[in-house]
Amino acid sequence: MASGLSYPIVQRDESAVKDYHGAKICDPYVWLEDPDSEKTKSFVEQQNAITMPYLAACETRENFKHRLTEMWDYPKYGCPFKRGSKYFYLHNSGLQNQSVMYVQDSMESEAQVFLDPNKLSEDGTVALAGRSFSDDGEFFAYSLSNKGSDWVTIKFMKVDGQVHLPDTLENAKFTSMAWTHDNKGLFYNRYPTGEKADGTETDLNLNQKLYYHVLGTSQSEDVLCSEFPEHPKWSIGAEVSDCGRYLILTPHEGCAPVNRLFYCVLENQGGITGLLPFVKVVDNFDAEYEYITNEGTLFTFKTNLKSPRYKLITIDFSKPEMENWTTLVEEDEKDVLEWAACVKQKLLVLCYLHDVKSVLRLHKHTGERLMTFPLDIGSIVGYSGKKKDSEIFYQFTSFLTPGVIYHCDLTQEDFQPKVFRETNVKGFDSSQYQTVQVFYPSKDGTKIPMFIVHKKGIELDGSHPLYLYGYGGFNISITPSFSVSRIVFMRHLGGIIAIPNLRGGGEYGETWHQAGCFGNKQNVFDDFQYAAIYLSQQKYTSPEKITICGGSNGGLLVGACINQRPDLFGCAVSQVPVMDMLKFHKFTIGHAWTTDYGSPDKEEDFQWLIKYSPLHNIKIPENGVQYPSLLLLTADHDDRVVPLHSLKYIAQLQQCVGSYEKQTNPLLIRIDTKAGHGFGKPTAKIIEEYSDIYGFISRSLNLTWQD
Repeated sequence: MASGLSYPIVQRDESAVKDYHGAKICDPYVWLEDPDSEKTKSFVEQQNAITMPYLAACETRENFKHRLTEMWDYPKYGCPFKRGSKYFYLHNSGLQNQSVMYVQDSMESEAQVFLDPNKLSEDGTVALAGRSFSDDGEFFAYSLSNKGSDWVTIKFMKVDGQVHLPDTLENAKFTSMAWTHDNKGLFYNRYPTGEKADGTETDLNLNQKLYYHVLGTSQSEDVLCSEFPEHPKWSIGAEVSDCGRYLILTPHEGCAPVNRLFYCVLENQGGITGLLPFVKVVDNFDAEYEYITNEGTLFTFKTNLKSPRYKLITIDFSKPEMENWTTLVEEDEKDVLEWAACVKQKLLVLCYLHDVKSVLRLHKHTGERLMTFPLDIGSIVGYSGKKKDSEIFYQFTSFLTPGVIYHCDLTQEDFQPKVFRETNVKGFDSSQYQTVQVFYPSKDGTKIPMFIVHKKGIELDGSHPLYLYGYGGFNISITPSFSVSRIVFMRHLGGIIAIPNLRGGGEYGETWHQAGCFGNKQNVFDDFQYAAIYLSQQKYTSPEKITICGGSNGGLLVGACINQRPDLFGCAVSQVPVMDMLKFHKFTIGHAWTTDYGSPDKEEDFQWLIKYSPLHNIKIPENGVQYPSLLLLTADHDDRVVPLHSLKYIAQLQQCVGSYEKQTNPLLIRIDTKAGHGFGKPTAKIIEEYSDIYGFISRSLNLTWQD
């Protein structure tokens, strides 16, 4: 048994067999899908009773926690943004569980607390999830998430005097919050709910509807504005145009970067009293259309229509047929247009990704480029500036830069940005470290970009512990970011950080995304495995010194890779993972992921899903190899990737591999409470979690603490 561990004997139901297109698949731990059963609760208790003492006994855990707490205690700021005549920003003094929203009458005046989520719960598990100001800045709507759930409650304030209003909207999830410009109310989304909607339920999220709430009325009086009962899996994006005259509706199905495009003229409604009559500009899912701005009936959209790296187009709503559309900013030959914004009435700010590094440009409304803002190698992680503003703020970060906020006054002729606020972390000297980007070959020869971060002057002798992080899915780009826990790993455990940009992400546009979807998903796992091979060949590390880590879709990545190539890694950390690829679409919002994974209900899709589904490909390794030390992490209020994925996987792994005589590495799961998929997690919980993770890594790789 691993390190003296004795895994619980868990009931198996061998009669739980389902036929998938002629293949009989056993699901012996199907009973773990009920989160409320006494048997499931007992299983969770038994697992934590093994894991928590094991983690507490990791020698470096307390050192790591102490140092992480010290370094985490630095001021963190969000980009200031202007609403009405006031400025707002988020600020965390260091170790506050949640960031606090502040308000200033001008950039020179003293800041006052506007909204402090820390006062909403003793343990910091109520988080600010979303926010929306009325166009003139008079009213403020904000959504709160409890214990990490995707369900939110929407509350309201009058900005002057910070007067809390009695209006409360429940059962909102994945919601828009779009004010009408008359300040009478806002559009939002909600789902019909069952008996329970607290984040512990597993019911499918279907039939999202768009409602209009009038300030000062009960939620029961809210007006249903749009629904698609014939398409229960659709979600409904809603946005009010800059001019306030139009409501733009963007129905989505799944997570693919495609949507339909409808609009309604609001001023013709004479008060919103029922279903709105939408004009359908695009009534298919061929491309993505994201509203940027409009001048009268002339609308600007960001789209990937025949442009996998995105471009800007204009559509005149008075003649919306596709043959009348024009291109405003052509697709770049290599760089991906990530986002665009309108400022100072007619200027456009465009943010591109060039080999996974942010580039920020300013264009005229005619599309002509005016300038490129000076920027180091890293990521733009914050921006503010609306059409009516004449200034912008943007925030930069990198692996070695915690944060720089720039301000640019666009009324000046030279458009020169100035440093508005720079963040420093005490005890961290970035000059001792370096970041390099390499392009390594994957299994099929495709060149994959990868960032490698380490102390300067290290000897490439294969001796260094290495933390290899990946995601590879859903068109999400993994760009440079600052992480205190990774800094501590490099500084005190002699570690190296490596982050490959796997196919399936958005780093090179929709073509790169599709290269890791559906039947191409194995490319993602190959890219990750070949990153480990490259790093070992180049003597950064060696297989027994590599820890792989990923969360959510990245947790699936970790699960698939340790099944396929356990010999390549010494340790694995899989956070809130998707592990059951035959049933993922049956719980909460899982049906939306079929746009990346495919659906096991289709025979063709089943054939590739069954080949890599982590739950269904656990086996005793060959040639005397064992599974790497594994720590799974999940949480009781994760209603994005429900905990049953992790529970079923660890039960199967411990049953199949846990008794194998060569398996001396631990196979453990950590199940958190009052926590969800990760969003809004209080600082105290984050520090505890990372202390457990890096303590586990240290014990697994036999690392010693370096002062």
